[in-house]
Amino acid sequence: MSETVEQRIDALEKKVKQLQSQRKDRLSMVIFSNDMDKILAAMVIAVGAAAMDTEVKLFFTFWAISALRDKNKKTKGKDMKSKMFGAMLPHGIDQLKLSKMNMEGMGKDMIKGIMKKKNIASPREMLTTAGELGVQIDICEMSMDLMGFKKEEMIDYPNLGYCGVATFLADAGESSVQLFI
Repeated sequence: MSETVEQRIDALEKKVKQLQSQRKDRLSMVIFSNDMDKILAAMVIAVGAAAMDTEVKLFFTFWAISALRDKNKKTKGKDMKSKMFGAMLPHGIDQLKLSKMNMEGMGKDMIKGIMKKKNIASPREMLTTAGELGVQIDICEMSMDLMGFKKEEMIDYPNLGYCGVATFLADAGESSVQLFI
């Protein structure tokens, strides 16, 4: 005897409830870009979610890792390509370009001026607040290795870790919200 439509719907509803109960009140976000506007958007979302008592895990990969470099930390033992990446990419959150529409460098200063006038926290201030709220930042180990970055040159952040994509995907799979910026 085949299943009725009602039986199939009941079975599907049970599976949905089971899947929903496996999700945690967590936001997992991949941050890929090192454009200031995208980092700013990611930090606004992360801080907002953390302020609402949502667990937040940020996975910085590829170009976004340059936003987490500490301009005052120097490293030794890098090969020529790693040194070139380091010289070409921003050295921290304060050196990010505004966006692909950087307006010959004026865009960043313009938006920072507007943000200050309107009393909007800077990306650096949001990063500090994120740390205070317990936001976890994980840096992609493969991307770090590929670009020649070292742990010693990263910012001091209370919840900074390093992991691979499999770890991030396992966490994201349990999260109620996943974003890519």
